Amino acid sequence: MTGTPRTLAEELRTRTDRGLVGLLRARPDLLNPVPGDVTQLATRAGTRASVVRAVERLDRFVLQTAEALAVAPDPCPYDTLGALMAGDAGDPAVAAELPRAVAELRAQALVWGPDERLRLVRTARELLTPSAAHPSPTGLGPTVAEAMAGMSPGLLQEIIAAAGLPTTHDPVTAVASLTALFSDRARMAALLDTAPAESVAVLDKLLWGPPYGGVTDRPAPHLQWLLDRGLLIPAGARNVVLPREAALHLRGGRAHRTPEPVPPALSPATERDPQLVDNAAANQAFTALATVEELLKEWDLGGPAVLRAGGMSVRDLKRTATALDTTEQLAAFWLELAYAAGLIASDGEADERFAATPAAEEWLQLPDHERWAALAAGWLAATRAPGIVGTADAKGRALAALGPHLDRSPAPEVRRRALGLLATLPPGTAVPATAVLARLQWERPLRGGAPAAGQAPAAADGATAAPGADPADDLRSRLAHWTLTEAELLGVTGRGALSTHGRTLIDTASDSAAPTPAETTAAATRAAALLAPLLPEPVDHVLLQADLTAVAPGPLRRPLAEALGVLADIESKGGATVYRFTPGSVRRALDAGRSAAELQEFLATHSRTPVPQPLAYLIDDVARKHGQLRIGAAAAYVRCDDDALLSEILADRRAAALRLRRLAPTVLAAQTSPDQLLDGLRAMGYAPAAESAAGDVLIARADSYRTPPRTAPAPVPDGPPSPDPTLLAAAVRAIRAGDLAATAERKPVHAPAPAAPGALPRTTSAETLATMQAAVLTNSALWIGYVNADGAASQRVIAPVRVEGGFVTAYDHTSDEVRTYPLHRITGVAELADDSV
Repeated sequence: MTGTPRTLAEELRTRTDRGLVGLLRARPDLLNPVPGDVTQLATRAGTRASVVRAVERLDRFVLQTAEALAVAPDPCPYDTLGALMAGDAGDPAVAAELPRAVAELRAQALVWGPDERLRLVRTARELLTPSAAHPSPTGLGPTVAEAMAGMSPGLLQEIIAAAGLPTTHDPVTAVASLTALFSDRARMAALLDTAPAESVAVLDKLLWGPPYGGVTDRPAPHLQWLLDRGLLIPAGARNVVLPREAALHLRGGRAHRTPEPVPPALSPATERDPQLVDNAAANQAFTALATVEELLKEWDLGGPAVLRAGGMSVRDLKRTATALDTTEQLAAFWLELAYAAGLIASDGEADERFAATPAAEEWLQLPDHERWAALAAGWLAATRAPGIVGTADAKGRALAALGPHLDRSPAPEVRRRALGLLATLPPGTAVPATAVLARLQWERPLRGGAPAAGQAPAAADGATAAPGADPADDLRSRLAHWTLTEAELLGVTGRGALSTHGRTLIDTASDSAAPTPAETTAAATRAAALLAPLLPEPVDHVLLQADLTAVAPGPLRRPLAEALGVLADIESKGGATVYRFTPGSVRRALDAGRSAAELQEFLATHSRTPVPQPLAYLIDDVARKHGQLRIGAAAAYVRCDDDALLSEILADRRAAALRLRRLAPTVLAAQTSPDQLLDGLRAMGYAPAAESAAGDVLIARADSYRTPPRTAPAPVPDGPPSPDPTLLAAAVRAIRAGDLAATAERKPVHAPAPAAPGALPRTTSAETLATMQAAVLTNSALWIGYVNADGAASQRVIAPVRVEGGFVTAYDHTSDEVRTYPLHRITGVAELADDSV
C-alpha cells in the first residue's frame, strides 16, 4: 500500500508482523477472539472498553501526551504537539521524551497517521476531550467555536467588535476571526494589556482549571469587560467558561501545568551491607515459617466457625491474634498467607468451620526453605488483599478475614512492580516507601482512580478549584504500601532493601507482569535455594533448669519440638524459646500415652544438663496420681480401688453438678458425659484417666482435624491473560490470511448480480466443483466462502490439492495448515487475480 493511510486499519496493514505482535501483547483483550482480518482488529481496537483499558495502562507522560492531542487540532502536526507539551519557552526534557510517548501511543493503536497528521483514535478523543461533565486533567475548556455554538449572530458581532476586530457577514467567519485573535500571541498580548487588573486576576484563577466559573445576573465591570470581548463565554444561566485558545495563550502555550517527562527518582537511597540485608531477611523468613506453623498448630483440632456470609468473625480473629501474639491486622495477613498457599480452608460440612488442609501435613514435613518457597509463591500470585480486612464494602458491611470480596485483581501486578523497582537499585539499597509509591503513581496514574485535576466549577470572583483526592489513598498505592510491609514480614526484603533471594523470586523468564504459576513456582524454588544456607540449623537438645523450665537455644527439630510441646507449655519466644513444666502439662503427656519412666528418659536424652530434681519429682508425683481414678461411659462412671477417695469425692460440694451416685464400694456413676466428668474432676484437683470398655487407659489426645482435599484459591485475573509467543505468532498469521481473503483482488464471478463488498462469493455446485478441479491442475489459489458446522460464515484463501468424495483438501492461508472442507459447505468460489497471492 502506498500513500498516506486514511484509516487506522490501513495503517495497521502497513505494520510488520513484529509491530502487530507488539500491539497484541500490549492489548491482549484484542485477541479474544482472534480478529478475522485487520479491519476487525482496527474496529476492536477502537471500542470504548478496549480503549479505556489501554489508556489506564499508560504512564503519566504518555497519558499527558494523549491528553494534549485531545485538545489539539485534528489532525495535529508533531510540531504543534511539541509546542503544547513544552510551551513557547521549550523544555529539553519534554522534547527528548516526546518521541517515545508518540511511539508508545502508535504502538498501542491509540494514535495513527504520519508525524504531519497525527490522529488520536476517535474513542480516545471522546474520553479525553474536555467537557462540562468530564473536565480534562489539562484544566482546559472548550474551544471558541464549541463555546459559541448556538450564540446569536448579533451577539457574536458585538463581541468581535469589542475585541477590535472588523465585523463579518456570518457567524462562521466571526468565530474564526476571534479564534485567530486568541491564537495570535502578539495581538492577544496587546488586548490583555488594556484589561483591568481585576479582569486579569479572574483569568488567573481560571487559568489552570477548572475553566468554569459562576457569575451573577449583573456582572461586575471587570467581568463584563471579559464577557464583552469573548475572554469569558456564557456556559449557562449563571456560568461562564474560559475558552481554550485564551487559556493556552495565558499559559504560554502549555497544555499541562507541570509536564512529567521522566519518572520520580527513587531517593533518598540508604546503602546497607547486602549480607546484613540477606541475614535480616532470612531471620524474618524463619519467623514467618514459625508463625504459620503456630497457626496450624492452633487449628490442629479444628479452627473457628465460618460465618454465614463467609469468613471469620471479629471475635475469632481477635482470638487468633492473641494466640499468635500479634495484632489483628497482622493476624489477617498470616491467615490469608496460609490460605493462599492452600494450607487452611473451610471443611464444607453442615456446621462449617475452618481447619488445616491435608496439604498442611505435607508442608510441615518439608525443609524450611521449601516451605518458604510455597508461601512466597502463593503470596506473590494471590489477588486477595489482607489489608482491607475490617474495612467496609460498598454496602457498609465489614470485610472479614478469609471471607469473600477480598480479591483485588491488580494486587499481583502491583507486588511485582513494587519489588521490581527495588530490584533496580544496587544490592543492599533501601528507599522510603513514599518514593516507591510516587514512582508507581507515575507509571499508572489512572489505575488507582485518583483525579489529577480539580473537578468542581470555581466562582469567577475568587473561588478556586476543589482539590482532588489524595493520590496516596488510591487502591494501587495502598496495595504497594501493603506489599512493602508484607515483603518485610515474609523475608523477601530485609531492613527495607530487597534481599538476594528476593531478587531471584521476581526474576522469571516471562517479561509479562503476570507470569504463569509454573514460572512463579520455579522462581520461588530458585530463591529458596539461595535462602537455605541463611536459615538457622535446627538443634536436637534443650537446657533444663532448676526452676522447672527448659531453654531451646535455637529452633528445635520437628519431632523434639512436637514432643516437648506436649510435655511443657511455651512461656516465651525469641532467639531462644523457654518452655515451662507444670502439673497440667505433665498430665497432658501422660494422657498422650507416655509413662513417667519414658518422660524421664526423654528429658535425659535431649538435655545437655542433668534432669533437675524438682522436675523429676514433679513427673513422679503427677504420674503417681494419674489414672488412680478411671472414667468410662455409663453415661459415665468413676471407679477406684480406694473407696475412701470415692467417699471424699461424693462429700465434696463441688461435685454436685456431676450428679454422682455410688454403685459399688469402688464405683460411682454420673449423669454426664465422660469428657465433662474428666474436666469436672480435674477442676477439683484430681487426676483421673479415661479408660476403654475393656478397662485399658485411653490416650486422651484427639487426632488432628483436617479438611477434605482443598486447592489454593485461584487468583482473580486482572483482564485477559498475557498471550505467549506461539499464540501471538499464530494470531498474526490468521489476521494476515484473513485480510488477504478480504482484500485480495478477485476475477469476476459469473452471477446474476454483482456481490456486495465483503459478501461471500456465490456459485452453483457445478461451478464450484469445476473451479476446484481446475485449481488443482493449475496449482492456483482460490477465494471461497465457507460456513462451518456452527453456521459461522467466513472468507478464506485456499490452494486446492485434491478433490474427491465430496471434499476438497487444500492449504488454507488463514490457518497456515492443510485442511479438508466439505464441498456442500462452500457457498461459492472465485479465482484470485494473478498478482494477489
